Amino acid sequence: MSDIGFSSRLRRGDMIAPEKVFQVSWSLIFWLVCIFAFGFATLYSAANGKLMPWAEPQLARFIIGLGLLLGVAVIDIRFLMRYAYVIWVLVLVLLIGVELRGVIGGGARRWIDLGFINLQPSELMKPAIVLALARYFHGRGLEEISSPFSLLVPLGLILVPAALIVVQPDLGTALVIIMTAAAVLFMAGVRLWKFIAVGAAGLAAVPIAWTFLHDYQKDRIRTFLDPERDPLGTGYHILQSKIALGSGGVFGKGFMQGTQSRLSFLPERQTDFIFTMFAEEHGMVGGLVLLGLYVLVLIYGYAIAFRCRHQFGRLVAMGITTTFFLYFFINIAMVTGLIPVVGVPLPLISYGGTALLTLMLCMGVLMNVWVHRDVQMASRGSFGYF
Repeated sequence: MSDIGFSSRLRRGDMIAPEKVFQVSWSLIFWLVCIFAFGFATLYSAANGKLMPWAEPQLARFIIGLGLLLGVAVIDIRFLMRYAYVIWVLVLVLLIGVELRGVIGGGARRWIDLGFINLQPSELMKPAIVLALARYFHGRGLEEISSPFSLLVPLGLILVPAALIVVQPDLGTALVIIMTAAAVLFMAGVRLWKFIAVGAAGLAAVPIAWTFLHDYQKDRIRTFLDPERDPLGTGYHILQSKIALGSGGVFGKGFMQGTQSRLSFLPERQTDFIFTMFAEEHGMVGGLVLLGLYVLVLIYGYAIAFRCRHQFGRLVAMGITTTFFLYFFINIAMVTGLIPVVGVPLPLISYGGTALLTLMLCMGVLMNVWVHRDVQMASRGSFGYF
């Protein structure tokens, strides 16, 4: 009888927090800790065997992130659904604040100084856009979604923050948000021909969009097409990255033995190009092990989505998992020369405050879906319950 009563409370969603903690997927957390351990060791190596200035702060942020993950996991999922638009608006206000009083770093205005951390609101928009779109499409039938007018609100939710992020400029993050949103729209039932039409329009607008790109963005694209056109300038990063990757071989040069990183030939070895440093030290085998861990997290994420009984949770889990995939796919494709260089960190590996905490927040939202997978969710209209 107690099991029946517990199952009933699972569906109603009135479990208390300690009960929800037991419902958390601790095996998924274990794999996240394993990935972070690789990142911690790599940051330690990047600082020539020192905890400062990267490894120790990253460990502190990860511990805080674990607390954030568990805290978000036990929140009632109906609370997240009810305030999804509010969360989106709050992050949008932060993006506007970046334009008004943002901190400039590396030629871009992307951060707000909070004293103890430089907050990057564009990172927070990744989970916010997923929650907002999932709420919009929750309870909507395919017939309603097929109407072109039903896409006006989602397009506004996507394009307004994307435009603000592009202006910073941060084209990489804007593209991640757009691709994540497109995945949520597709999973919600938006017809394929609409994506094809938008894609064709985008290709037709490429010549116009080219004129609005900054010079450094144009240089990155030219370098992607011909990395050796400026080997000591715009092509230096990717050429050194490829040299480091190749020199690692099958089994790598050993922990703290990478020459390209140790002799400071490899730029940004603690952030954007950390996978290159990792592969130089641990070789192709180490790189494949790390990729295997990432794929394992993807399997967990999509399994949670398919197991969830309500549309809101399914769309949230799909969106968060797709965001995680785009994180590591874009970063690794960038450092291997498959796509132009963009500023996308390698999840749980690259050094960074907002990026790490946002990722742990995303994992907390994913875990929240798992904990509340059987909760009965009411249908709703565009902006409220009916």
